[in-house]
Amino acid sequence: MRAAFGPSGAALIAVFVCGSAISTLNATIFTGARVYYALGRDSPGLKFCRTWNARGENPAHAFLLQGAIALALVILGAFSRNGFKTMVEYTSPVFWLFMTMVAGSLFIFRRREPAQTYSYRVPFYPLTPIIFTATCLYMLYSSLAYTGIGALFGAGVLLLGTPLLLLNRSATPVRGAAE
Repeated sequence: MRAAFGPSGAALIAVFVCGSAISTLNATIFTGARVYYALGRDSPGLKFCRTWNARGENPAHAFLLQGAIALALVILGAFSRNGFKTMVEYTSPVFWLFMTMVAGSLFIFRRREPAQTYSYRVPFYPLTPIIFTATCLYMLYSSLAYTGIGALFGAGVLLLGTPLLLLNRSATPVRGAAE
């Protein structure tokens, strides 16, 4: 940017990138805490996360859990040679796997309930979600190819959650069974 727009242009772009990153981080923090809050409502093992702070109108304990997980990732990154790069390598393939599943779920829901009126519209359906799904698949492939062996750590952490999911399902009563 400096070569194309000079020092002022490079500084302006840097400020724009920082602002974008901060706004994305803000949204991720608030969204992530609400995911833990929902898990706390559904999972006996995470019931402490279902505490809602009425004064602050937020899931206070879920924010603490999310902060602890983020701190653990930072500590893990601190012990590796290239800290931030390592964290990205470990988490990127998992991120793109989930984004691919989210993109694919749109097709599943539309097929399963074709007459359903949704509160959201998808412009140029099915072209837009096909392009998005293909992009997610490419990013998943690229992150696996780039990361190599580091992706196994992220996949291992993801797989560690499987026994917890199975334990949770056996401990949680089926909703609607008593009704």
